[in-house]
Amino acid sequence: MHLDQVSGKRILLVDDQPGVRQAIRLLLQVDDHAVTEATNGTEAFDLFSGGVFDLVITDYDMPGIQGNQLAENIKRVSASQPVIMITAFIEEVGTRHNPVDAVLGKPFSFQELRQTIALVLQKRLLSEVS
Repeated sequence: MHLDQVSGKRILLVDDQPGVRQAIRLLLQVDDHAVTEATNGTEAFDLFSGGVFDLVITDYDMPGIQGNQLAENIKRVSASQPVIMITAFIEEVGTRHNPVDAVLGKPFSFQELRQTIALVLQKRLLSEVS
């Protein structure tokens, strides 16, 4: 798997800001990912529980369930589920229990998003093989 050639994955995208969700969805769709959107952690967990996703991308700072709590709930149900956290609060995220596979600081470039997705999915693939 080349770092920039991951496409066609089912991705659950969670962010409470519609503009941020729309921008990230558009970037993901460039690589033919099927994107399901959630506006908060509760909605996201409901969607996750009823669906199958290759990857979850969640914001950290959201009303109700924070991104790290969402990731914890998801990992309880599916320990190998890849989760990427996006946040403008990179320092704060690093000091809390955070079961995500990668953290991407906002703002980030399209290239950084692609590389992070590829690395996280490659890590999962390697753990399934071993």
